[in-house]
Amino acid sequence: MKARIEAFLARLGAAGVLGIGVLLACAGFYASWLAPLEREAAARSLALERLKARSPLQPVAVGRADELRRFQSLFPSASELTGEVERLHRLAGGAGLDLAQGEYRLERRPTGLWAYRITLPVRGTYSQCRDFIAAVLKDMPIASIDALRFERKRAAETQIEAQVRITLHARPTGENP
Repeated sequence: MKARIEAFLARLGAAGVLGIGVLLACAGFYASWLAPLEREAAARSLALERLKARSPLQPVAVGRADELRRFQSLFPSASELTGEVERLHRLAGGAGLDLAQGEYRLERRPTGLWAYRITLPVRGTYSQCRDFIAAVLKDMPIASIDALRFERKRAAETQIEAQVRITLHARPTGENP
């Protein structure tokens, strides 16, 4: 058996042996690197297609009223704002901020979305305030930051007192999505 292999290799020569080595190396590279990447790319493509299929933002050639109704359906009902305020307070607590009693005002408009204006006095470090604002913008797409005011009593003090004005946007109560 050994003699047959040696005869075969002698017949191939150095170039043939090198070619078989390169072929085997390519097969190993494909099996260990390219095939898993192809599977991952196919899985991501499938996940993207699923996400596109369930997205509420389906382009439809309809009138402006239908588009506006579909846009407003992305916002929670005004009756759900209590849960959103609790979520806002959880985000502040998660950032390690101390919240003082805030000011809350619901602006009922005759048409369009209602605005729930919230003014929160907070106390903490600058990075805690920054983390809170980033979390609100990331986790609460119905919120907008209207104003920020920072104040430090002394230059050496690490704690700041801030006032954050946030608006939560909601559909009027009773409007169906």
